[in-house]
Amino acid sequence: MNAVPDRKPRAVQPSRYDIAGFKTDIADIPLIDEPQVVRKRSRDFFWYSPILNAELANKSADIIVCPRDEADVVRVAAACARRRIPLTVRAAGTGNYGQAVPLEGGVLLDITALSAIEWQKPGAIRVQAGARLLDIDMATRPSGYELRMHPSTKRSATIGGFVAGGSGGVGSVTYGGLREPGNILAARVVTVEEEPRILELRDDAAQKVNRAYGTTGIITALEMPLAPAWPWIDVIVAFDDYMDAFQAGYDVALADGVVKKLVTPISSPIPSYFGALKQHCPAGKSILICMIAEASLGPFKAIIGARGTVTYEAPSEEGPGTVPLYEYTWNHTTLQWLKSDRSITYLQCLFPHDRLVASAREMIARFPDEVLPHHEFIRFGGRVTASALPILRYTTPERLNEIIALHEEAGVMIANPHVVSLEGGSRHKRADADQLGFKHEVDPYGLLNPGKMDSFVAKAG
Repeated sequence: MNAVPDRKPRAVQPSRYDIAGFKTDIADIPLIDEPQVVRKRSRDFFWYSPILNAELANKSADIIVCPRDEADVVRVAAACARRRIPLTVRAAGTGNYGQAVPLEGGVLLDITALSAIEWQKPGAIRVQAGARLLDIDMATRPSGYELRMHPSTKRSATIGGFVAGGSGGVGSVTYGGLREPGNILAARVVTVEEEPRILELRDDAAQKVNRAYGTTGIITALEMPLAPAWPWIDVIVAFDDYMDAFQAGYDVALADGVVKKLVTPISSPIPSYFGALKQHCPAGKSILICMIAEASLGPFKAIIGARGTVTYEAPSEEGPGTVPLYEYTWNHTTLQWLKSDRSITYLQCLFPHDRLVASAREMIARFPDEVLPHHEFIRFGGRVTASALPILRYTTPERLNEIIALHEEAGVMIANPHVVSLEGGSRHKRADADQLGFKHEVDPYGLLNPGKMDSFVAKAG
């Protein structure tokens, strides 16, 4: 994926931190201090948001450090703590709202070299945080397993970045999100203190680092559950009416006997921006994209019935030279449109499970040509519901905030992707209590990704 071009580079300003002393402290640990490279790798895909694109375009670290192992991470954490230098952890940088963009400069810690698989067994795996999700699945599939879920950026994203900045994705229609009990088994974390500690967080305690944007410790390893690796079949079904596609997808999501990994209704005209996939997306039609286990294909088609027409059916592929079907879903749907039209943006919504169809219909009627529906069926708290990443025809920040407020008034939760802080993205205005308390324990000086947890107040000194 290619980001929009940088604005005119700003003049390099002297750092306000003792970077020379820091370099001495870390000795032989590999680093990058060439300003253009540092600036480029300080970015993620925040440019999906016109608001964040203006706010974050000139944010950059002062230096990138590339630890080779956990011992290097400990040395970097200690040096940052002693010299009070901000530290932002980064992996592949596939986030969409500045999760790993350093707001206050300092050190960018690139953990992608920590990529080893430490062990795997039936149903579980322990990997270092910089391991790519695709590489993990390639290592586990010979034994019949794969990760339970992954983002649409699977081919480049890392497991540490997914846990620290994500919430769910492909697979969540069956297993829910990362916050569901059992979807993260354990996390290994380095604290940012003058004498760093290494902590093992198991079961519910591991949630202290989930979707915390790296503010609650440096993740160096994770234990994750695995699921059976079915032979997946990619399917596209075309519908005359979006709500027919939505209802058919809902029926599939509710069918516990149908093994599925992805159920995604997408409204017209969004599929007209789908590049090579357009030949399977008839003009004017809404579509349903699914990944169905080969053995469940018959029951799946029976559920769809005569409501839609299958336009594509083939085994899932992720190899070189291919574009997986899931890269047209989740927030890749937004990217497909942005490739040719930068005027749009998106929202992140969660619909109420007890009035799901009525709520989806209500939002479509309220914003008929301004908010174009794209839903993702998921499980949330044991119930089938839908999240949404609709395409929004952007006009002004004021109108964007009005649309968000109208969704919330109608009972649709919004995770605002146009703000940088944990609290700003949620209707809850404080950080999770466990995460806030844990940050005080592991990052007393507030050096980890400062500016991303508004509720935190660092101790003096």
